[in-house]
Amino acid sequence: MIAFEIYVSGNVQGVGFRYYTRKVARELGVRGFVKNLPDRRVYIYAVGDEIMLDKFLSAVNRGPPTAIVRGVEVKRAEVENLDTFEVRY
Repeated sequence: MIAFEIYVSGNVQGVGFRYYTRKVARELGVRGFVKNLPDRRVYIYAVGDEIMLDKFLSAVNRGPPTAIVRGVEVKRAEVENLDTFEVRY
């Protein structure tokens, strides 16, 4: 298992991006969470195997049809033991 911290910029708040992310993560079996940041970016913590996370990152780079993703910054992170993927507020 590996973990990533992902910072997504662009028009990604108020367009269903967090719920899209949760849907994709749960379909792929990725665990973690997603939340909005005060600077208008979205933060994602994702844990899974390399193949799942590659697919997940491809989906994050696209975003839902209502979003405009302008940048995705990915950093390796410590693996946390989480049971599911959730939207945090």
